[in-house]
Amino acid sequence: MSTLRKGRVQGLSGKRNGRQRENGVSVAYFERVGASVFRPTRHVGGAWDPEEQHIGPALGLLAHLVEQDRDARRDDGLHIGRLSYDIHGRVPLEDVESGVRVARAGRTVELVEAELAHAGRTVVAVRAWLMRPGDSGAVEGTGLPGIPGPESMKPWDPSTVWPGGFVASAEVRRDRTGPGRAAFWIRTEHQLVAGEPVGPLAGAATLFDLANGMAVRADPQDLAFPNLDLTAHLFRQPRGAWTGFDTTVSFGPTGLGLTSSTLHDQHGPLGTLAQSLTLRTH
Repeated sequence: MSTLRKGRVQGLSGKRNGRQRENGVSVAYFERVGASVFRPTRHVGGAWDPEEQHIGPALGLLAHLVEQDRDARRDDGLHIGRLSYDIHGRVPLEDVESGVRVARAGRTVELVEAELAHAGRTVVAVRAWLMRPGDSGAVEGTGLPGIPGPESMKPWDPSTVWPGGFVASAEVRRDRTGPGRAAFWIRTEHQLVAGEPVGPLAGAATLFDLANGMAVRADPQDLAFPNLDLTAHLFRQPRGAWTGFDTTVSFGPTGLGLTSSTLHDQHGPLGTLAQSLTLRTH
């Protein structure tokens, strides 16, 4: 952590906050207990082990910290075009310390790195490319197919397959067409960090890691298939509370797997997502 700046507290405009409450208090995945220290709540409980952190909220937290750091340093609102995460290992439900640094500074493009550490050990890190926005509306378009909206899909309870507080906090609408193949929408009313406004991208990034569990090829009671990384490429910024996925899960013959998704909001496709899997029998 010594080469990274500690996390900053910085407001963001045009953000969304969770609305669900418990005993009059807004529900959140993390509480900030220091300038750069975050404490997970029970809603971060993992799917492979409910006594460990699900990595999803950590990915959203890192995106949030990159955006906060950007806005503390500059006022031109660079857009994040890529989030590339590496997951270094399991994370207990304990405090994590954060840090951010600019790896490649630039006037119109920059590369920013951020990480979370527990007990001095890096547990997850991100490298984010940020780009100055411009007007490309005249050539806007994509060949990526859309998916039906959330109102067209049936509600599905992912806790019938997965344990843990994070999965239980997600509202899912899903159309599953076979093993390892599904389209689905996810949203949550939980705050990412208690009392802090969070941008639409960080909110969506909180949900990205759920892609690997919504279209399973195998029963997780028989086969473990955790992801080692996650990379999202975006050609526009997300809007709205729902994040959509068109997901395919592939298993190879030598213990490797891949979860591939096209990302959507209710305005259409907005990018792609990939997760490398390691296949392990119980």
